[in-house]
Amino acid sequence: MNILQYGNKNADVVLIQPVDAHDIECMEEELAEISQRWDGAFSMQAVVIEDWNRQLSPWSAPPVFGKEGFGGGAAEVLEAIRPLCEGNKTYILGGYSLAGLFALWAAQECDCFAAVAAASPSVWFPGFLDYMETHEMYAKHVYLSLGDREELAKNPTMATVGDCIRKGYALFGKKGIESVLEWNSGNHFKDSEVRMAKGFAWVLQAVHPAQETP
Repeated sequence: MNILQYGNKNADVVLIQPVDAHDIECMEEELAEISQRWDGAFSMQAVVIEDWNRQLSPWSAPPVFGKEGFGGGAAEVLEAIRPLCEGNKTYILGGYSLAGLFALWAAQECDCFAAVAAASPSVWFPGFLDYMETHEMYAKHVYLSLGDREELAKNPTMATVGDCIRKGYALFGKKGIESVLEWNSGNHFKDSEVRMAKGFAWVLQAVHPAQETP
């Protein structure tokens, strides 16, 4: 699996993000946005995902939009990411859309991530709320966000995203996980790199509170 490296490779904090071609195009902007919000050193390990629906879905599911279903290949991606989490550094997992769902799932499958930044995560994914109710979240800090127009989607399954993320946020509160739910302006496709940067900056501040977020 191809992994692109950014930032300060000697930093004690490592951000890990599954990315597609659009994320790669916007990565320099995302990193700059993080640096504007958090004054500390970090590195980024961007894990390139070739087949988004297959590789990032935690289990198989029928198509929700279009004709392409979900292949349940998330376990393979997590196994590729685990070796990145060696040593005494702090590892933070984040992602946008289905990658955000993957990040939430992965942090309930293993304990190597100190925090999770899930921006506009696909928590409408069939069965995911039931999964969250029966599994422990190992990360101590979780950032959630959603665009304020995402739950207005015409697709009936995707339109449940607002209710799903509110329930997920409430569930983290009941489990004692430090978390936040931030609402952004716009639909699912607006300012993904900025939304992702805001998420990483929040969890960086949560993990290292001595650093100040402007």
